[in-house]
Amino acid sequence: MLLIAPSIVFMTLLFGWPMVSGILQAFGGPEGLTTANFTRMAQDPYFWASVGNTLLLIVVMIPIQFVLALAMALLIRAKPRGSSVYFYIWAIPLAVSDLAAGLVWLTVFTDRGYLNSVLASVGLEPFSWLAYDNYASMFMAVLIAEVWRATSLVFVIVVAGLQSIPKDYEEAAGVFGAGFWDRLWHVTLPLLRPSLQTALILRTILAFQTFAVALALTGQNFPLVVGETYRWYTGLQDANVASALALVVMAVSMVTAVGYLKLLKDQSEAPR
Repeated sequence: MLLIAPSIVFMTLLFGWPMVSGILQAFGGPEGLTTANFTRMAQDPYFWASVGNTLLLIVVMIPIQFVLALAMALLIRAKPRGSSVYFYIWAIPLAVSDLAAGLVWLTVFTDRGYLNSVLASVGLEPFSWLAYDNYASMFMAVLIAEVWRATSLVFVIVVAGLQSIPKDYEEAAGVFGAGFWDRLWHVTLPLLRPSLQTALILRTILAFQTFAVALALTGQNFPLVVGETYRWYTGLQDANVASALALVVMAVSMVTAVGYLKLLKDQSEAPR
């Protein structure tokens, strides 16, 4: 305990104190503790829209990212010519901030962006991809930008997990006649479970915090939960409601992480 005491103190100051302060601020009011901040949060017209947009984005985005990351990782594992170059190219978005990624894709989807320029060059009419009344195109723009930005995190985790799996298992399965899909489903994916579980928890929690990409692309036309936290804190100058929103995001993230841990628990470790 003496050896880890400095780390405990550091982690308590870094995470514990801000968390306690945020909880007190979320329930704080002029007359003491209150739930009025949560009532104002729920009555805001943008709140439920932001919840729906966030959940829809997560449900659609997470499977796409995992399929892409697994396909790219398997390609790297096969070691084709130039595989190291592919790895570094696919990992580039890790070094790009959320806002920068949003601004990059804004140059693609804006009315005078690259996409409309390509359409005009082939004789097609330009389209207002980010207009407030084109919800589907706004969603697709945010989805594409976020998939490009964040898939690399899942990709790196999956690559690390694949490197820890000996190829002997797949070769042995191949000797007994297992095809590619059989080896993937019955050998690779079960052994990759810890890495996939880690990536799923991290990516889902981070997906709840998606904000800057949508803000850069659509402004307030495609509200997200964390974006509402920012709006209450900076635009409406109400730190209490902003803290209430942040507390909701934290609670949902914790419940999601625990749910994933229980759902993806290895059945061989379950009590008999």
